[in-house]
Order: sequence, then C-alpha cells, then structure tokens
Amino acid sequence: MNRPVKAVKRVLRRRKPAEPPALIRTPRPSLTYRLVSYLLVFPIYRLLFRGRTTGNSNVPMEGALVVVANHGSHLDPPLLGHALGRPVAFMAKAELFRIPILGPIIRACGAYPVSRGASDREAIRTATDRLEQGWATGVFIDGTRQNDGRVNNPQAGAALLAARAGVPLLPVAIINSHRALGTGSRQARLVPVHIRIGTPIPPPASRKRADLDQATAACQEQINALLDQGLISGPAALPAADRTALPPSP
Repeated sequence: MNRPVKAVKRVLRRRKPAEPPALIRTPRPSLTYRLVSYLLVFPIYRLLFRGRTTGNSNVPMEGALVVVANHGSHLDPPLLGHALGRPVAFMAKAELFRIPILGPIIRACGAYPVSRGASDREAIRTATDRLEQGWATGVFIDGTRQNDGRVNNPQAGAALLAARAGVPLLPVAIINSHRALGTGSRQARLVPVHIRIGTPIPPPASRKRADLDQATAACQEQINALLDQGLISGPAALPAADRTALPPSP
C-alpha cells in the first residue's frame, strides 16, 4: 500500500515548479475612448494648453500599474490618461454616471463609480478590482486638489493599492494645471500645461505602515522633484519615443 504513495511523492518532487502567471494584458481602448481622446482631449491639451509630455518611455504599456500624480485641477484625469498613452482608470462620483451623455463617456474612458460617503475600504476594493483586470489605476496622492499644485499631504492609499496587488507605482507630475483651472476658478486660463513622467517605484514590501509610508514618501519626493524642473523646454515637436504615446494607439 505504501509503494504507490511513495512513487507518487517521488513524481511530485521531480515536477518543475509552477510557472508564474502570465502578465494580464491591459484592456484595449474602446472606440469611445479613442474618439474622446483624439477629438476632444488631444486638441485641448496640445493646442489650447500647449501640452508637452516627457518620460513616456518609463510607462509600462502592459499589465497593472498604479499611476500616482499631484492634483491641481479637474483637467488632470483626462489629460493624464491621454498623455500616458494607455487608459487610466479613475474614481468618479456615482452621480456623474447618471448624466445621459457624460456617464457613458467617462465609463468608456475607464472611470468607475464611487458612492458619496463610501468607505475608504470600498474604494480600495473597487480600485483593486481594476488592477486585477490589468488597468493602470490613477490615484491623486493628496486626495484633493492643491492650490499650489504640489504634493503637500500625501495619503497612503496608492501605496496600499500597490501592496495589495503587487504592482509598481508610477509617479507623474502635472505642471501648471492648478494655474489653468484650479480650485475656485470658474474660467480656464490658457497657460501651458506639461506632464513629466517619472520612473516606476516597486510595490511596498508589505502592508505594514512603515513600508507604505516609505513608498508614499518616495512618490512625493519624485513628483515634487519633477515639478521643480518646471515646464519642458526644447523644440516644439516631441521626440519620436514620446510621440508614439500621444494619443493612445489601438
């Protein structure tokens, strides 16, 4: 009776270890997303706000990713998703999805509803679901718009998402959007808005507060350092490596 059991154990010991799971492919941009990106966001960003982007080669184009950015304006979500060259999912108030035209558009662009007064745990769970589907999920690290457009009071939510899903964080600096349409502004100012993309930061080693704080501080430091570099200088045309990411390709 023991011989068959021992034989099975020997076979199991000789088996190769399981292969790591295949990389989850990023959801492809929908037709609505591409139309909005080309016909609306592209001219607003590139023409009205003389938008430029640098660091696109740092963006992983496949697999889940937590995009961490400063927040100075309601312009930030569409500009960020457009400039990175891949759809970025953002939380949006649930009531926005009930607006006849706006609702389908923002849903097609990857936004997901969060009910007013929903707990942080529910929001984290929803964002984690998006990461498991392969989305790049955007998080404004301060949580709310900042009058100076900098990272002043970073929250650990982005680091917690990265730790839960085991995915990297990508710091991104949005320059001047707080001047274009900041808090309290009723009319946009046509100032240049540029985006500097930083280098990915590995996910926190654990969900312990010390590890989350360390990753959050690294994001804050890199974003503010990118902001300190100011507007992107140089020729009007973007380098070839950057042009391929603007606008998103199918």
